[in-house]
Amino acid sequence: MSSRSGCDVLVAGTASDSHTWNLIFLQLFCEERGHRVVNLGPCVPDALLVAETTALCPELVVLSSVNGHGFTDGLTAITALRPRAPRPRIVLGGKLGVDGRRHADRTDALLRAGFDAVFDDGDLTAFDAFLRLPQAVAS
Repeated sequence: MSSRSGCDVLVAGTASDSHTWNLIFLQLFCEERGHRVVNLGPCVPDALLVAETTALCPELVVLSSVNGHGFTDGLTAITALRPRAPRPRIVLGGKLGVDGRRHADRTDALLRAGFDAVFDDGDLTAFDAFLRLPQAVAS
C-alpha cells in the first residue's frame, strides 16, 4: 500500500459473517473520502486477517459484522491482531449481538481488548467522523 494522500484501509468481514454488500459499501464509503481500500471480503479467518494486515501495513483496519456475532468475532480478531499488528488503527462496526439492541458493555469490552473504535449497529455518522480525525489514521 502507498503513502499518497488519504490512507490505506483494509476492509474485512468477521470470521463467521458471510455478508458482502456491507463490505462493498464500506469500501466505496472510504474511497469516496480519498482512501485506498483493499477489501478481503466476507468470512475472513483470523489468520488471514493477521497475514494480510502484516503484509499490507494499512493505517486502518475496518472489520464489519452484519450477522450479530460482531462481539464474539471481534474479540477473537483483535486478540489475534494486536500482538502482531500494533501499528494500525483497528475498528469494528455492525451488529454486536443478535437481539437488535445496542450494547454499551460490549463496546467497552471491545475497546479494552484493543479496538480503537467500535460502531455498534453500524453508526455511519460516527464512523465518518472517525475517518475525519487526523489521529484516526496516524501511525
